[in-house]
Formats: sequence, structure tokens, C-alpha cells
Amino acid sequence: MKEKRFSSHVIAGIGLLLAIVVMIGCKKSFLNVPQQAQVPVAQFWNNASDAQKAVSAAYANLRNYDNTAFPAIAVESIGSDDAEKGSSPNDASFMNQYDAFTIDPAEGQLLGFYRAQYANINFANQNLDHIPAISMDETLKARYLAESKFIRAYSYFRLVRAFGDVPLRLTLPKNSVTDFNIPRTPKAQVWAAIEQDLTDAAAVLPQSYPATDIGRATKGAALALHAKVALYQKKWTDVVTYTTQVMGLGYSLFPNFEKLFRVENENNSESIFELQNAIVPGNSGASNSQYSQVQGVRGSTGGGWGFNVPTQDLVNEFEPGDPRRNATIIFRGTTTAEGDVIPAVGDNPMYNYKSYVPFNMFVSGFPEGSQQNVRVLRYADVLLMNAEAANELGQTATALASLEQVRARARGGNAAILPKVTTTDQNTLRTAIYHERRVELAMEFDRYFDVIRQGRAAAVFGPKGWKPNKNEVWPVPQSEIDLSSGVLTQNPGY
Repeated sequence: MKEKRFSSHVIAGIGLLLAIVVMIGCKKSFLNVPQQAQVPVAQFWNNASDAQKAVSAAYANLRNYDNTAFPAIAVESIGSDDAEKGSSPNDASFMNQYDAFTIDPAEGQLLGFYRAQYANINFANQNLDHIPAISMDETLKARYLAESKFIRAYSYFRLVRAFGDVPLRLTLPKNSVTDFNIPRTPKAQVWAAIEQDLTDAAAVLPQSYPATDIGRATKGAALALHAKVALYQKKWTDVVTYTTQVMGLGYSLFPNFEKLFRVENENNSESIFELQNAIVPGNSGASNSQYSQVQGVRGSTGGGWGFNVPTQDLVNEFEPGDPRRNATIIFRGTTTAEGDVIPAVGDNPMYNYKSYVPFNMFVSGFPEGSQQNVRVLRYADVLLMNAEAANELGQTATALASLEQVRARARGGNAAILPKVTTTDQNTLRTAIYHERRVELAMEFDRYFDVIRQGRAAAVFGPKGWKPNKNEVWPVPQSEIDLSSGVLTQNPGY
């Protein structure tokens, strides 16, 4: 019999086995340990404990290699003018395809990223299909479903901005003839589905959680992601609406920009959503994040791989005296604020400070820096989205006020740097806001798609090889097209 194979979005719908997550008593206990066993679906989905494990498994999957390491770096970072491959010239040279826009649709990181998002969606869809039938506390049930919708929305957001039209699967397949191998859905419909999930989630999710559940999606996370989704569609009024709601929920900018990204300050006042990582003693499988390791200082001192390094172009973007420059970039031959001496010689002149974990926190047998959370949404981004949308609507005073909050935090007590922006000219203010997004959010996987949505990619990325009417999206992985027997189609130009 001929073997039947399916593409990733098909596999994402099959999902008959579920990873069981064992709980551990600490602040990230709800998702610390990944799969310990696999239970046939017929023996699962029976009670509230099963529902809790299923939702925890969905969160845990968000931190895996394909979601946060090489595939994410390739698709979401290296194409920008902020970052380049790094490491030694011959190490993982395939990553240069993303920097030069010579990407082969068969390149493996593309596939890894694509499949990772559909795996996340699969976890969410399993929850949304099965949890409603479980007899349990209805308030908790509603929250679990809202959390699953947030995870699904987040993954579809990453897919649609990277690939444009993508297969939209909102339930597990029911009919083997019609439901398994589905075509790409127009991106407008995907955006609408994302917005519906986030509307539903925001209506149910709590504003905060007790310590044992810190890291779960909140009302603020759903609203902030909805604002970003609206930003990509230029729905300026919606952006202002959602960001204003978030601004009323009690978030505040963390006083010290550099310390904001350190392990000891995870889930702080500025954090809206973070992927929770931890070192679990005796369980290296649970401590599996390589987000920090792959970007860490290369060599025996730093223990990292040295990929996704800042560019000189990014260095040049910072205004004189902006402390965010040295809090974003680790320069070769310097000493970090935490006291680590960076060798003066090595493969790379600089590294990503935001993914850095002090060397004395490395634990033998675990990936270096595996305890570092990944910051996904933070309050500074919300303020800058509010500023951008308000400026587009002619609400200059609002735009200037939100922009100033971000610059004031960076300025600290030094009035001689980062002067207050006072222009009332819309075009000049727009340029100032674009600049601020770049220096504030550098190396956080937004710059590449920001420039594209702003309509500036040909000018900014053109010298690197970026071409209009092609590189607005990446190619659909070729193996997915092949496995679909042509039901999936390729993006133009690839």
C-alpha cells in the first residue's frame, strides 16, 4: 500500500495524542515540564485535570526550538537591517539566504517555523474541541478556552505576517475526504479569525493571576496582541482603542531598560506576555529553551553559539548617549553590567544583550541561559503602537505623550540626552516614531515586519536584495506543497 503523508497543517488537525505535563511547585509551575507520556485520546479529556494538562502543554510548546531558536531567528529577524547571521562564516551558512533574500523554498528553517506554528494551533484546537464537553468549573473552563484562543491567535499572527495566505484550521478535521488537505485561506479571512479569537479571549481572561499561574495569557495580552494585529492592517482607530484599554490596566515601564531583560526581573510591571522558561533540577528535557543559547556570546567564555547578531547599521541608529545602545548590544572587548568580560577577539564584534544570561548562571547539563524567558509583548510596544496610530489619526498630543513616556524611561535622569520630541508635523513625527520603535524594540523580532508593513522595505532592505511584489512574504515551504499534492500554492516569485 502506498504510504499516505500529510503536510503540517493537516498533521496539525490530526492530533490524537496529547503531551501530558507534570506540575511542579514554582512560579512557572503550570508549564515547566514537557511531555512525560502520551495518552490515547480515548483515555483523555475526562476531567478538569486533563483540561489543565492540555492547556499547559500548549504553553510549553511555545518555547521549543522551532518557535524560538533558528527557525524563528531566520524568518523573523535576520532579514532586517538590525541583525545578521553571526557565528563563524561557515557555521549554518544557509541562514545567509534570509539575509540576502535568496531563500530556497526547501530550506529547513522555513519548514521548522511553519510546522511549529501549526503545532501550536493543533494544541489549541484540541483544547477548543474537547474541553467544552468536560464536566468542570465553568469559569475555569471558559478561561482555558480563552487561553487556547490566545495561543492560536498568536501563532496565526506569526504565520500570516510571514507567509500571507495560509490554511486556516479552527477545528480538528472531522471528514477525511474534505477536512484534511485544505488550501490556503486569503489573509483577510485569517486576520478576521485572529481578531475574533482575541476579542473572545479578552472578554474572558483575567487581568492578572496568582504567583503559581504567572505567565498565562491575560486580558492585557489579548488586547495588546489585538492592537498589533490591527496595526498590521492599518486599522488606526482600533489600535488606539485597544492600546488605550491596555494603558488603563496598570502596566508601567520598568525603570532600568537593561535590567528589564534579566532573569531576576521576568514578569515585571512592563511585561504583558512572556514565554516562561526555567531550569528544572534533574529534568533537562523540561529546561529545553535554546533562545538564549543560540544568540549567546560565542566561545568558551560565553558558551553561546553567537547567532542573530546586531549590525553596525543598528548601532548607528541610536542617538548619542542613548543608554539603550549598550543595553541592547554586547560589544566585543567590553564588560557587561553583570561583570562578564567579553573577549576582545572572536568571530563577532557584537551580540544580542537582550537574550543574554550572566555566565555564572549557566548550569552544567542544560543549554546555556535556558532559564531566560522570551519577552513577546511589553508595555513599551503598546505605547509606541498608540503613538503611531494616534499620529496617523491626527491626534498629535496623544502621540507625543505616548512617545515621550518611552523616551523618558530611556533618558532616565539625564536631561542632556534624548530631547523631548515636540514636532506637530505628521510626517516628521511619523519618522520619529519609526526611529523609536527601532531602537526600543531592537532584536525583539519585530523590525523586519515593521518595515514591510510601513511600506519602506524596498528603500530599507533593497540594498540587501529585497524585491517588491515578492519579498513581502517568505515562500511556503516546498515540502508542504509537495505533501499537499499541489493543493497548497507557492507565493509569487519563488
